[in-house]
Amino acid sequence: MAGSSGNIMAAPSGEKPRLARALWYTGPRVVELAEAPLPPLAMGEARVRTLFSGISRGTERLVFEGAVGRSEWARMRCPMQEGDFPFPVKYGYCAVGLVEEGPADLLGRTVFCLHPHQDVFQAPAYRLELVPAQVPPRRATLAANMETALNAVWDSGAGPGDRMVVVGAGVVGLLVASLAARLPGAAVTLVEAADGRQPLAEALGARFAAPDAAPTEADVVFHASGSAAGLNTAIACAGLEATVIEMSWYGDRPVEIGLGGAFHSRRLKLVSSQVGQVSPSRRPRWDYARRMATALSLLDQPALDGLVAEEVAFDEAPREMPRILGSSAAGIAHGLAPVIRYSQV
Repeated sequence: MAGSSGNIMAAPSGEKPRLARALWYTGPRVVELAEAPLPPLAMGEARVRTLFSGISRGTERLVFEGAVGRSEWARMRCPMQEGDFPFPVKYGYCAVGLVEEGPADLLGRTVFCLHPHQDVFQAPAYRLELVPAQVPPRRATLAANMETALNAVWDSGAGPGDRMVVVGAGVVGLLVASLAARLPGAAVTLVEAADGRQPLAEALGARFAAPDAAPTEADVVFHASGSAAGLNTAIACAGLEATVIEMSWYGDRPVEIGLGGAFHSRRLKLVSSQVGQVSPSRRPRWDYARRMATALSLLDQPALDGLVAEEVAFDEAPREMPRILGSSAAGIAHGLAPVIRYSQV
């Protein structure tokens, strides 16, 4: 396939590269598996046999549909990506596996890596983060989402005792609610139209409300629904001089929001939060590795298993991805954050 080996180092003469398989987005709503040659390990690299890789329904849907705007092609590149936007591109960033070759201190260890969907892959050892013993490999696929949630809580300045609202009970919204609910004395409400999310919200320590019953006068509001209606609901929840943290990314879609009404008179702050940079409040002391290690440690709640309820076999991924990444609710009937399960599990 064109572009599928553009970043692969050539093996020494006479030595045949080992073959892995990777998932590629090859056109609008077209997904394929392709061979991925693995050269001999370089110094400081590790070979990882994948157990699970997480599917980001928000970001990967935009890639799947070819809806990543040209202005974002460079910023949207993920670590270890091959190919270029719009297509063909090997994309994904939530892989968990076992190290089968590489540095002695990593052999046999379960690791998380920001890597596309691939059954066996190689990466520099410094890109691998050890998964804590109390976090099962499947749940560990949420690490990148938890990193996003952690960054957003930092960006918000939320503290003990705050009244907080999270609009949108997708994976990121639920993870934000789980972190916010850990703050002493905090009152957290998750606002979502789908009432089936109520048990999950409550298991994570948050109250639940439909949009027409959303609380007002919140100190901090997080918006993670990916819709204009959700953002307007978030603004309506905010109290005087409160902060609304915008976590949704809309690709090339324009978004209409209401900045009339009480937005100005209440002196509200609308702040974007994006995981590409460590939050300014932590940046002088935190690097990406420290943030990722912390995100993994925060996945210690068994209730978070409810966010990864559906597994898709790697061989079936090309057929299943159009359903999973479709815009209808049917695509998420069996789980909020689907994962790809590899044959070695």
